[in-house]
Amino acid sequence: MESRRQNPDQLLKAIHREEQLNDKGHLKIFFGYAAGVGKTYSMLEAAHAAKERGIDVVAGYIEPHARPRTSALAEGLEQIPKLSVRHGDITLREFDLDAAIRRKPQLILVDELAHTNAEGCRHAKRYQDVEELLQAGIDVYTTVNVQHIESLNDTVASITGVVVRERIPDSVFDDADQVELVDIEPKELTQRLNSGDVYKETQAEQAVQNFFAVDNLTALREMALRRCAERVNLLTESARIKKHGDYHTDEHVLVCLSSAPSNAKIIRTAARMASAFRSEFTALFVETPEFPEMSDEDKKRLRANIRLAQQLGAAVETVYGDDVSLQIAEFARLSAVSKIVIGRSTVARRHLFGKPTLTDKLIANVPNLDIHIIPDNNASPGYRGQKKKGPHGLALSFEDICKSILILLLTTLIGYTFLRLGFTEANIIMVYILGVLITSVVTNHRAYSLISSMVSVLIFNFFFTVPKFTFRAYDKDYTATFVIMFVVAFISGSLASKLKSHAKQAVQAAYRTKVLFDTNQLLQQSGARDQIVTAAASQMTKLLGRDIVVYLAEKGELNTPGVFPAGEDPVDEECISESEKAAALWVLKNNKHAGATTDTLSGARCLYLAIRVNSRVYGVVGIVIGEKPLDVFENSVLLSILGECALALENAQNAREKEAAAIMAKNEQLRANLLRAISHDLRTPLTSISGNASNLLSNGENFDGLTKQQMYTDIYDDSMWLINLVENLLAVTRIEEGRMNLNISAELMDEVITEALHHVNRKSVEHEISVDSSEEFILAKVDARLIVQVVINIVDNAIKYTPKGSEIKIFTEKRQNQVVVSIADNGPGISDEVKAHVFDMFYSGANKIADSRRSLGLGLSLCKSIVNAHGGEISVSDHKPHGTIFTFTLPAGEVFLHE
Repeated sequence: MESRRQNPDQLLKAIHREEQLNDKGHLKIFFGYAAGVGKTYSMLEAAHAAKERGIDVVAGYIEPHARPRTSALAEGLEQIPKLSVRHGDITLREFDLDAAIRRKPQLILVDELAHTNAEGCRHAKRYQDVEELLQAGIDVYTTVNVQHIESLNDTVASITGVVVRERIPDSVFDDADQVELVDIEPKELTQRLNSGDVYKETQAEQAVQNFFAVDNLTALREMALRRCAERVNLLTESARIKKHGDYHTDEHVLVCLSSAPSNAKIIRTAARMASAFRSEFTALFVETPEFPEMSDEDKKRLRANIRLAQQLGAAVETVYGDDVSLQIAEFARLSAVSKIVIGRSTVARRHLFGKPTLTDKLIANVPNLDIHIIPDNNASPGYRGQKKKGPHGLALSFEDICKSILILLLTTLIGYTFLRLGFTEANIIMVYILGVLITSVVTNHRAYSLISSMVSVLIFNFFFTVPKFTFRAYDKDYTATFVIMFVVAFISGSLASKLKSHAKQAVQAAYRTKVLFDTNQLLQQSGARDQIVTAAASQMTKLLGRDIVVYLAEKGELNTPGVFPAGEDPVDEECISESEKAAALWVLKNNKHAGATTDTLSGARCLYLAIRVNSRVYGVVGIVIGEKPLDVFENSVLLSILGECALALENAQNAREKEAAAIMAKNEQLRANLLRAISHDLRTPLTSISGNASNLLSNGENFDGLTKQQMYTDIYDDSMWLINLVENLLAVTRIEEGRMNLNISAELMDEVITEALHHVNRKSVEHEISVDSSEEFILAKVDARLIVQVVINIVDNAIKYTPKGSEIKIFTEKRQNQVVVSIADNGPGISDEVKAHVFDMFYSGANKIADSRRSLGLGLSLCKSIVNAHGGEISVSDHKPHGTIFTFTLPAGEVFLHE
């Protein structure tokens, strides 16, 4: 028996959701099936109970509907003043979102979740206000009725005959932390209406006769109960996934998108089906060659349908092709779709040879899939979509008409030439067929090829058949000739026009693919944040042909915007104004899109999208919309570019953090090595100094002069060793922190070396040290103080590791533009193994020092850093027949002679 294993994706989703819930506020919905059931009253009662428990409760917006009991219950709660918004000649009272966020209570009451805000408010819908409150960590109590749930809108309309305009996405309801069903019997609600507890007497009479009829209320009540039950099933399933992780569904619902007015109902039906089956939900649009000719009204309706599908949880996909049914079938096969939801075709086959409907062809292409056909009595009969019309309301353009006439004239001229040369009529017919093909290629509509086919037949009849210059024909065979000529010309022209459309569509798809590919390549080559943003912005301007404004985020704030114009004209200053930046900042804080063409801050000049990876936002992109809204299918490529940009920024930030962590680890290792190295070496000389000083203080009169002199010498040697150690430590610290500043000047190397020898180990008297140079005056461009330290360290190293009486020779020479300094000794030398590490920090080899002091291994490492900082090199080699030579180079100085 297989052991149950958790699904990693489902588990990660559950963990991510739990983390988000810990940071966000909690939403409780008081849910009912109609107005008057007591949702607001129950919410106020719950608010008073919470206040008694010590919770900070504030009423953000309460709609009492002139109900005395509700108004009385609202008393005793702190209320946020309503926001006044002018709408024409009237003043509307709306919920003040900014005041609520500034007040930031623990719990806020916001009535009527589905309410549409007045124009001028930040969000178009109140549920968006609530989402921002939750994002700010504020708990919210709210109310909503079943008729306001988006996926149930069509069902409610069919029951009551009323289309509800104010709706909320199903996800808002399903993602609520608590839903409390406020329920009473329909008859009791009717009694409330009749007694005036819900509406005024005149309104109540109309309501009971229409929307609030008992049978309508009963049906709405059943829908509310079912919707609550579905939500409970969702919660139960989520808990099961979190605990066991073995949930898997094979269901995948596909809904077909179009610009038809009835498509919204089809989308809602598919969403309910996907929810019922707990399945994956995809919305597919097939972009045909006729898409660019679609009217603005149809494009607007299509955008609304796509937005509706996204709100209902669908993943929107786009495919390209001329055969819609074939594209749907192929997508369904490749994406493992189990159910297809489409609308009933309004154009049926009217006779035996009629064109099959989309439904018929789809059933033939995917006979093994479940195809759900949704009827709609309100659909416009024969709806085919509208095409763009040119100026003056004509679908045909003057330019294309002129092209068609010119081609007909040329083909007639060629045909007349063929006739004079004795060619047969078949050749002349082929010339006209060629003319129809050329017409279909150079014009922008299939109608031109049809008209050209008809006119070609008429011209051929007029000029080339007997009797000529009339539309009559003596030969009976000409009738068949004319028909065949027309059919061949029309089919050829149609095929040429279709191939042209396919080629254009293929070019567009290839261009979008190339933009994505180039974006990926450019972002991979970019390292710094500015380079990444520049590369992504240039690709977006290339794709959209619009001005782009990019704000990078830094510590929760927006940096100075980067402006990327699409043309030669500069970007309008209003697009980077403070109000526009405020819209971009809202996107940064809330990780949602806003601005033009959206329901949030729709008055902005730009559409603002987050550059994000999951919940982490790296910046905000603003696209200048202007008069033409963004194409919904360019939007998918745009989102892909933003996703690539966000990943590149995340990788760059990870690289910076990794580099910073490596530097921190290196510094930490340096600190640990320093502490470990000096723990003994500081103690030894300090002990010697303190001991000798104590003896001199307490028993100085008992020591003879020679002993005192030796003790003074030991104290001096130990203190000088400590001073040298501290100097090296300070120099190493400055180098590691990048704070070593060079004070370069032209210096005589003889003076530098002489100064260094004044500060070397006092034991230098036990060695023979000589200085020589190839020239009398050798200048070097150096920081004399640091080079003195280099010479001291190398000479002290030679003194320590060579026996008494050894020779130490310092030789300086000039080679071209460099000064070469060699310090040689005739000691035991250094093995090849040690040479490889002699300039490493904290490396001291295996040598033993007679005074029991260990070397920290800082001296030669410091020498290398100082020489390299001067642009020179340092090396170690063998001194024949025995010994060691340290050689380093420095930039040579120049001698200026003044006359």
